[in-house]
Amino acid sequence: MSAVIEAHDLRKEFTVTERAGFGRRTRRSVAAVAGVDLSVEHGEMLGYIGPNGAGKSTTLKMLTGVLFPSSGTVRVCGYTPVPQRVRLARRIGVVFGQRSQLWWDLPLADSFELLRHIYRVPPAEHRGRLLRLRRMLDLDGFLGTPVRQLSLGQRMRGELTAALLHGPEVLFLDEPTIGLDVVSKQAVRAFLGDLGAAGATTVVLTTHDLADIERLCRRLVVIDRGTVVHDGTLDQLHARYGSRRRVIVDLDERLTGPLASLGVAPEAVEADGLRLTFALGDGGPTAGELVARLAAVASLRDIAVVEPAIEDVIAQLYAG
Repeated sequence: MSAVIEAHDLRKEFTVTERAGFGRRTRRSVAAVAGVDLSVEHGEMLGYIGPNGAGKSTTLKMLTGVLFPSSGTVRVCGYTPVPQRVRLARRIGVVFGQRSQLWWDLPLADSFELLRHIYRVPPAEHRGRLLRLRRMLDLDGFLGTPVRQLSLGQRMRGELTAALLHGPEVLFLDEPTIGLDVVSKQAVRAFLGDLGAAGATTVVLTTHDLADIERLCRRLVVIDRGTVVHDGTLDQLHARYGSRRRVIVDLDERLTGPLASLGVAPEAVEADGLRLTFALGDGGPTAGELVARLAAVASLRDIAVVEPAIEDVIAQLYAG
């Protein structure tokens, strides 16, 4: 695999004017992005997250050629985004949750046809790609409807189609599920999951909906105050902050023997009547081993294995 996105020491500063007394103003620089290093391989689906004001959208705008970096280097699909923005536009697709590339008063199908001419896609190639996207995103029921009359979920499916019709190598998604109902979110996630599994398109996803990240992205980059504070898998993030899977067991009657016989440290067990909660950790028994040991000494009524919540881990990271 080869990297389709390469950024080194990427920085963006904005000048802010503030009042400094009657009739006076001062100017200072604010670093929105403060030295980001990023390399994304072909076909990778990357989650790029952070709190409000962390620099996520600013990074995406520099990668797509909307903003010029204050310093550092960046290349996307072999191009330097701002000076080669027109060439780069043919190689990338962009979906910003609050901005549309569709024509408001035209039927959705007409927007797709106009985009074919803008990107100079051959008619046969356009028809084939549109047919696949129509099936995957279930567009046929509203292709003839003006964009202004579409629901938010329908419009987002149209935006995804518009971003992919010219066959981009990289797809940038900024809050693609914001404001969507549960059914629409599931449809968009299923489509993105299929797109990522195919491996032909590199996807960079920014979102505050951590369920999107958890279900779609193997790699997670967390940015805070303009710098990268984590770059790795979700498992590595859980390990870094001591997140543990939990086994919750409901008993028919209280245990008579000591918990130490189960091979679990006392501090990793919470007891609440007939309910025991075990925190699994390195060096201790697996969930299966623990349940087998419990079944040998007690009558079990119910068992649940609970994965650590990504929301709790990310909250710890932001707070730190």
